[in-house]
Amino acid sequence: MAEFDLHAPEGANKRKRIIGRGQGSGRGTTAGKGNKGQKARSGGKTYVGFEGGQMPLYRRLAHRGFSNYPFKKVYQVINLGEIEKRFADGETVNTASLMRKKLVKNAVPVKILGDGEFTKKLVFGIEAISASAKEKITKAGGSISGGPANPPKGQGAAADG
Repeated sequence: MAEFDLHAPEGANKRKRIIGRGQGSGRGTTAGKGNKGQKARSGGKTYVGFEGGQMPLYRRLAHRGFSNYPFKKVYQVINLGEIEKRFADGETVNTASLMRKKLVKNAVPVKILGDGEFTKKLVFGIEAISASAKEKITKAGGSISGGPANPPKGQGAAADG
């Protein structure tokens, strides 16, 4: 192939379809809109959820009830692999120490996940710790103490049993 013989791949450049320019164009008369009806008219569009005049579904259903959204608990997530890199043996891992080491940005509750290698003996005083993280911490000789006054469901003394 010669350097000067450059062209776009087949189908890359398409001709603009010109409609409503007479019978000879092949797209005259109704200009591809079919015959009559709201959508064939100028400015004739329908809103999202329009069901041809029937009461739309979003108006047929009741919009009331309870949402737990305002009460949901949001956690900053940190993996054990990150803690392994930044902490030395015997140190305490809590929200304040994580903020000092720049692992968390603010005082939003923290959850520790068990991703990564972990070998150090550390003391954890964190709001939430996953089951896999707990297993790795205890296996490495570390300990988990404290936590929040009201631990999330599945955490705390009742779940440690």
